[in-house]
Amino acid sequence: MPFTRPALAPGLLAAVVLLACIVLVDSGPFVFVRWGVTVLALIVLVFAVRGRSWLSVGITAAIVVLWNPVLQIPIPGQVWAALQVVAAAAFIAVGILVKVPREGV
Repeated sequence: MPFTRPALAPGLLAAVVLLACIVLVDSGPFVFVRWGVTVLALIVLVFAVRGRSWLSVGITAAIVVLWNPVLQIPIPGQVWAALQVVAAAAFIAVGILVKVPREGV
């Protein structure tokens, strides 16, 4: 059955944002990074549900909760920097692993 990897593009974009914005941790503009990562994680989450990749759903849901800019979880700066790298790797892995069957083929 043919499939597509719709989570790959937003996952790679999120990984780039996370790695490029490590220097913004503990600064005012980091809230915009949190918004961007949260939105991209929600997009990837939808594709993971459509692909029935439940482990990917759990991973992206955890990213949504941690990077939520509205109800912020207080985490020290060095831990945030490490989490940025871990989340970037997770986005790449989820983007590769999530396969959604093509409809109408």
